[in-house]
Amino acid sequence: MGIAWVFPGQGSQKLGMAAGVIDLPQAQQRFELASELLGRDLLAICEGTADEGTASEGSNDGPSDLNDTRNTQPALFVIESLLVDELKARSGPPCLVAGHSVGELVALYAAGVFDVDTGLKLMKIRSELMAAAGGGAMTAVMGFDRDELDALVAATEGVVVANDNSSAQVVLSGSPEAVASVSGQLKCKRAIPLAVSGAFHSPFMAEAATAFGDVLETVAFADAEIPVLSNTDPRPETAGAALKQRLRNQMTSGVRWRETMDAFSRHGITSALEIGPGNVLSGLIKRSCEGLSTSQIGTAADLTS
Repeated sequence: MGIAWVFPGQGSQKLGMAAGVIDLPQAQQRFELASELLGRDLLAICEGTADEGTASEGSNDGPSDLNDTRNTQPALFVIESLLVDELKARSGPPCLVAGHSVGELVALYAAGVFDVDTGLKLMKIRSELMAAAGGGAMTAVMGFDRDELDALVAATEGVVVANDNSSAQVVLSGSPEAVASVSGQLKCKRAIPLAVSGAFHSPFMAEAATAFGDVLETVAFADAEIPVLSNTDPRPETAGAALKQRLRNQMTSGVRWRETMDAFSRHGITSALEIGPGNVLSGLIKRSCEGLSTSQIGTAADLTS
């Protein structure tokens, strides 16, 4: 049986999610490491007990909201990496790994491309760059005709498909006016504006992507121990240099999750394990991949169930 580990991104976070992993080995130490790096108490932010400005010693102006991308991304990395470590200690490795958006960095960690310290530093920089690149908008649309969607996007300047999640669900990203124009004209079941600070996974992230690319140049990427399906290129890859280039391109390119799911069956995957809070990716896989089973590991208790 071929198993893939998949890692969710922003939108899966929820207050209290740290409670399910805090008793795992290294959990306290990892939250302390992240808090020291960020300059604020990430565990308190996950628990919803941090006041605005409550931070680690030496800082008094950090964001305290878990939904602030500067906290969301590092928090998801800590939670998901702790679960990865424990799962690796209890079972064999998967056949493939893949992550949705920020989840790709956890997939790279799971594949042995870099260590925890490097992952947290990359998360901090990535989240700060994305938070600073404001001015855009994102809207999720569901239940639409693909040809009509593609035609509207092609005819409208300033909007792209940021997340191609499935045949029935995508996320548009771009200028507020362009996103509103396409979602307003498209015949669809639902169009839901997302509470985000910018037009992620679009050309609006070009400046942030360039800055992140400069940082990546200073970081060593080892060859992966497990093949990785990347957001920008959902073909199995293990070469560290290629995986770094794919990650560099990710900020301005769409998340090709529909194609990632299509690749599972081609590579003998029969079961997908979602590692992290929620079941967003499991739901997409269930609806899109006939015959492929799914399960979730979101807490330490799930590891023994």
